[in-house]
Amino acid sequence: MDGLDAILLARIQFAANMTFHILFPTISISLGWVLLFFKLRFVKTGQQHWMDAYQFWVKIFALTFAMGVVSGITMSFQFGTNWPGYMEKVGNIAGPLLAYEVLTAFFLEATMLGVMLFGRARVSERMHTTATLLVAGGTTLSAFWILALNSWMHTPAGFVMVDGQAHVTSWLQVIFNPSFPYRFTHMMLASGLTVAFLVAGVSSYRWLRSDRGLEVMAGLKTGIYLAAMLIPLQIIAGDLHGLNTLEHQPAKLAAMEGIWKTEKGVPAVLFALPDEKTRSNRYEIAIPKLASLYLTHSLDGEVKGLDQFEGKHPPVAPVFWGFRIMVGVGMLMLLVSWASVFQLKPWRKSSDRTLTTWHARVLVAMTFAGWVALIAGWYVTEIGRQPWLVSGILTAADAASKVTAPRIALTLSVYLTLYAALIVAYVSVVFYLARHKTHADKPFGDLGEAGGEGRLEDQLNVVNYPQKEGTAHA
Repeated sequence: MDGLDAILLARIQFAANMTFHILFPTISISLGWVLLFFKLRFVKTGQQHWMDAYQFWVKIFALTFAMGVVSGITMSFQFGTNWPGYMEKVGNIAGPLLAYEVLTAFFLEATMLGVMLFGRARVSERMHTTATLLVAGGTTLSAFWILALNSWMHTPAGFVMVDGQAHVTSWLQVIFNPSFPYRFTHMMLASGLTVAFLVAGVSSYRWLRSDRGLEVMAGLKTGIYLAAMLIPLQIIAGDLHGLNTLEHQPAKLAAMEGIWKTEKGVPAVLFALPDEKTRSNRYEIAIPKLASLYLTHSLDGEVKGLDQFEGKHPPVAPVFWGFRIMVGVGMLMLLVSWASVFQLKPWRKSSDRTLTTWHARVLVAMTFAGWVALIAGWYVTEIGRQPWLVSGILTAADAASKVTAPRIALTLSVYLTLYAALIVAYVSVVFYLARHKTHADKPFGDLGEAGGEGRLEDQLNVVNYPQKEGTAHA
């Protein structure tokens, strides 16, 4: 029993680390591209409010990037502390992919980020723009390698087992495994939506505090229009991802839909309380035959149920509810973003393009909605793979370490306490920055000479740039 408890605690600990870590790369991946958009608009138009928007959001990007790096290091150690069997069995594949991410993406991001933050006064405008482009590209390349590995764990391909270890036969098949295109697309769109609502929410917060300059409105409109554009694409990508899951991971799909028995004409379950003891859904509310229609494109299409995977299917309730939370938040994003576009009336003259107070408050409430949908979807993905760590190759129980449950429980409690404090600190700093205007006329070098001492507001203004001659009206 102690072994079972230790495995469960190890899974919870890794889930806690992963949950905390994934919040930050999800923002930095797409926020880098939003920063590039702001910079390109400034270069093209010479309008200072685009650079002001860049200067504000680059601070949040730097904070987010730092949080992602630190939490990623902690998470990587757990491959050894909690799951030594993982690298023993599939390290020949996981090791190189993780190394490629560091060598081709992380080093690029870390190097060019310094130019973004501190180099604009020392390099040409074009070089600074190029640095922003390279950071944005580096974050996306990082996501490419990590999702290639994660997707391979779900749908392994391009390998052969030799003496109990996985060896690559085709790196192209390993990287572009059957689920990778769908997962990568779904994750990139999720990142874009997370950033869109973050930018729109924080800008709405500033708007409510009567900070309604061109910079704020530029951020607000960028966030709203980006969200309205991406959410329909995410719905399409999600549907295609679901069909891929039906083909390659039918047990996960059955848990997502709450399908206990293999049958034709399967209903779409809107609400239920899955009961693993009775293997049924209590208080079920469902639409007849709808699940068969969108899964098989036939009202009488057959869908495999959980009865086909006795002892080899994930826990149903968390997967079932995680999927519904993700979809529910996605529908809310669709409603809010499209209503916001209508509220701004981009087809009318500028004087009519404004928000109402209640609408701005809704956007503020949705600031971190992307995180909610992201975590719910990630739990569906990862819990839905259980009991496998690598589908068909390695179970979580076989990969677990022999660390005792009490030791894992102790470190888990420390992690949870620390992460809760850091999340509160991160959100607090984001809104602190939103409440305080930057000092665009203050050279960044002043603080370096003072040794970085002073108020938090002043320290955070370290990345403000002096305006270059000839760029304000170029």
